[in-house]
Amino acid sequence: MSGNRGCAGPELEECRIDSVDVHAFEVPTDGPEGMEQDGTLEWDSTTMVLVRVHAGGRTGLGYTYGDVSVASFTESKLVDVVRGQNLTSPPALWHLMGRQIRNAGRPGVGAMAVSAVDVALWDLKARLLDLPLIHLLPAWHDRVPAYGSGGFTNYPLDRLTDQLSGWVEQGIPRVKLKTSRAPEGDLQRLAAVRKAVGDETEIFTDANGALGRKQALYWARRFHEEWDVRWFEEPVSSADLEGLRMLCERGPERLEIAAGEYAYTTQDFANLVEGPAVDCLQADVTRCGGITGVLEAAGLASAHHLDLSAHCAPAVSSHAFCAVRRLRHLEHFHDHVRLERILFDGAPSPDGGALRPDPGRHGLGLEIKWPDAERYRVYGSRTA
Repeated sequence: MSGNRGCAGPELEECRIDSVDVHAFEVPTDGPEGMEQDGTLEWDSTTMVLVRVHAGGRTGLGYTYGDVSVASFTESKLVDVVRGQNLTSPPALWHLMGRQIRNAGRPGVGAMAVSAVDVALWDLKARLLDLPLIHLLPAWHDRVPAYGSGGFTNYPLDRLTDQLSGWVEQGIPRVKLKTSRAPEGDLQRLAAVRKAVGDETEIFTDANGALGRKQALYWARRFHEEWDVRWFEEPVSSADLEGLRMLCERGPERLEIAAGEYAYTTQDFANLVEGPAVDCLQADVTRCGGITGVLEAAGLASAHHLDLSAHCAPAVSSHAFCAVRRLRHLEHFHDHVRLERILFDGAPSPDGGALRPDPGRHGLGLEIKWPDAERYRVYGSRTA
């Protein structure tokens, strides 16, 4: 489809969306015994829900990570909303989609479905204009600093240290491991990681909401004092705003409390920045309403003098978060990095500790590797 200029240039104002198709691909994890674990969850596969939007002879793609039910929700509630609409303003279509899912459920599955479609709309508009997505967005930056993330709680020590030190060898100066499933066991794990990555590398930890407030305060102090941990993500549930605020106020001065990956609506972000309940805000472009949602979160963060960090989905986040003025960094997450490289041509790799959008590729710069993707299909068909 890329050979037809279709609605490019001034004709974009008359460009209407021809069709939308939805797919899902489930890729098994590569953790020990086929499982990966964090502080509160274990899983044996990761599912990408992929949306393609067609107009003017071009195709835009967007995606989210979640259950296959997100795919059926997208077809049931959103495809008819955007089909036939003008492509000029993705935020206007974002608003229409939000209205459509009001009674079906806006947070969670609804927000993830909107995210995938919104990303596809932005990607399509950039492709029709023959631009990389970063050049369509109000970009403040040309790259996003990365931190290596994985370090699952069920990794044996050798795999844990090999993975994290491998990122350091690639030039990434900060790494994160999962903690708090069995807190006493984190003593050995953190000691091994600090030895493997050296004193110059920043160590981040992520409890995925596994701890109570007093537990979290205790471990925050130990993590910082004994291993110079600088980032503690979701030490308590992100729904526990009072607990997060308490940790911001009473935790070590140089240990930052982070949350926001489960913020689905603008109000969710507003709740986190009031007080504030975090030292650094996070947003997931595949959960918070896509690129349009990230732009809203970025405005809230800036107004409250907070930095914003990208949660996962590096192929999209590397473009979207260049448009965040108070940008901190991006989570280069093992599961998503692996899956995006399996399914896409054009998935970015770290360069000098950062992800840089390719200015020579239009839109997100991604193309689906259909023969590889078909092996993992659990929803839809290529001819849909």
